[in-house]
Amino acid sequence: MAHDTLKDGNAMNVGILTFHFSDNYGAALQAYALRRWLMEQGHRASFIDYRPAHIEHGGRLSLPTSPARLKANLKIVYLAVSSFINQHFGNQGQKEKFVRFRERFLGVKVNDAPTDNGASLAAANAFDLIVAGSDQIWSPSQHFGFDPNYFLAFAQSFRARKISYAASFGRDRVSSSEAAQLPQLLRNFDAISVRETSGVTLVERATGHKPGNVPDPTLLHSNYAELTDPASSAHDGPYVFCYGLRSPDNIRQTADLASRQLACPILSPHNPHRRWTEIGNTVYPDPGEWVALIKNARFVVTNSFHGTVFSLLFKKPFIVAGLTGEKASANARAINLLRAVGLESRFAPSFSAQNTQALMAREIDWAAVDQRLAEMRQAGNTFLSTQLKATTP
Repeated sequence: MAHDTLKDGNAMNVGILTFHFSDNYGAALQAYALRRWLMEQGHRASFIDYRPAHIEHGGRLSLPTSPARLKANLKIVYLAVSSFINQHFGNQGQKEKFVRFRERFLGVKVNDAPTDNGASLAAANAFDLIVAGSDQIWSPSQHFGFDPNYFLAFAQSFRARKISYAASFGRDRVSSSEAAQLPQLLRNFDAISVRETSGVTLVERATGHKPGNVPDPTLLHSNYAELTDPASSAHDGPYVFCYGLRSPDNIRQTADLASRQLACPILSPHNPHRRWTEIGNTVYPDPGEWVALIKNARFVVTNSFHGTVFSLLFKKPFIVAGLTGEKASANARAINLLRAVGLESRFAPSFSAQNTQALMAREIDWAAVDQRLAEMRQAGNTFLSTQLKATTP
């Protein structure tokens, strides 16, 4: 369904519910990619401006009646303090860059305070199709659990067709009590697709039906010139790009060794939620500049799913330095992707100088990777096209 052949009368209003508001590169880019795909098909696509406080601001404290609740309260306090520090003392230039990116590429004007529910959810009744996803919208938080709104509970009585696209649980398993909630939560959807194979299993157990397994929206496109061409160069000469989330363990040693081996500096985007000293030289890119940093890197070291995605898209030699300890469950997202393109060996569960050097010396068969990515892209195109055809404007 090409943009130039779709008549305006057949153009639909599509609402997207995701983490479009987050100052996170992956969140911003997957939101951009899904909206761009829908608009390229000739439809009107906009974001349902739901910004729950519990995602980045912590939410409310609960009575610490158990060790788990105490731990959850500590996480809430950390998120609240981190959010306050970032808002008032963080790099304002970087924050402004995210605001401008959202206004230009997402069509979203960002208010200072998040909103729980309200008018934005009620206004979603005007859409012909509502898409939940992508990103970790189904990841149950320690302090809040599942958010029913990301399962479209608010839209239960709406006439719109309701689907998920590449929704992620953010892990390969959930607790038994969380699994017990899924059958009811998933009842609102007319069609379900998830990003990871582990998510396929979770949904199939909950519903008795196998959902679609589709790629992250960022993989629906192979060309990001719209973002990378205007980006200013952050560094003259070769560099190692290091993008780490959640923990510096493993990734710091891997990036340092890669930097020494290649005799070039490390560039690392600022992470406002980090609890460790920065790795290498800190840079403050907007999402488009972040993509350009990967495109122009000599080598990439990351523990991020989207850091892995763009390394693949731009054919950059890379290592995924796995998260360790209790954070290791979050590796499922990157491992699923690497397995899908036949590059699971690029995942390093812990630091080993010998393994790092071996991976740096090993050539990647990019032709084979491109073939796998094309197949994944086709699966995503087919799912979305089918859902659009099943939607009544």
